[in-house]
Amino acid sequence: MSTHTFMDISKARVLISNDDGIHAPGLKALEKVVRSIAREVWVVAPADEQSAASHALTVRRPLRINKLGPKRFTVDGTPTDCVLMAIGEIMRDNPPDMVLSGINRGGNLGDDVTYSGTIAAAMEATILGIPAIAFSQYFESGGPLKWATGTQWVPKIMKKLKGFSLPDNALLNINFPNVSADKVKGIDITRQGACKFTDLIRENSDPRGYPYYWINFSEHDPRNPKGTDLASVLGGSISITPLSVDLTDRKTAKSLKTIFP
Repeated sequence: MSTHTFMDISKARVLISNDDGIHAPGLKALEKVVRSIAREVWVVAPADEQSAASHALTVRRPLRINKLGPKRFTVDGTPTDCVLMAIGEIMRDNPPDMVLSGINRGGNLGDDVTYSGTIAAAMEATILGIPAIAFSQYFESGGPLKWATGTQWVPKIMKKLKGFSLPDNALLNINFPNVSADKVKGIDITRQGACKFTDLIRENSDPRGYPYYWINFSEHDPRNPKGTDLASVLGGSISITPLSVDLTDRKTAKSLKTIFP
């Protein structure tokens, strides 16, 4: 199996993207810390918030690139569009050595990863053959976001990853817990957990009496077993979950072959 390897970030050309948009505080936090440790940093992010865009690709209209400054651009599309345009057009002559996505406002845990534009940006980089990481900061509804937790731990994580090789269809999903940096209990290598969705759709009426519906992001189920991303983050640890672009369920495929020999 072919692989791609994380090089020393101090020598790397890094592309940063996200799904919360170019003005998001999480993007600014990641950009600031990565500029302090990387050789070269490029930012290509959505012009507007694209949360829950998943791996959507814009194919029914043209895309526009807007240059905001040196090595800093927006694309009026999805996170997937941003990474594709960055690697295929903006940085075409000098592609990035790695792609970092985030820091997302809120965790990308359990079933959330299938909706996440943050994950999708890293996934697109993986498909294009570049090692990638998605970073997310978990927080509790109504509470403040502890961006300093991520920014203090990112350099430590990148130092550890120097020389680490991923299969060419894999990426890393990293979630920071809702605690201050000095309260982090450690780093856990986890598997994807499961969310329990309740009260998913909320109905209300507009001033003229017509109904409208709001999709509700429910709280994460705290009963996820040990070893899952949810259990780790809710327990105060950083979760690192390797994800695969290959969604094949090989066990089921093996079972199907017994009835479709």
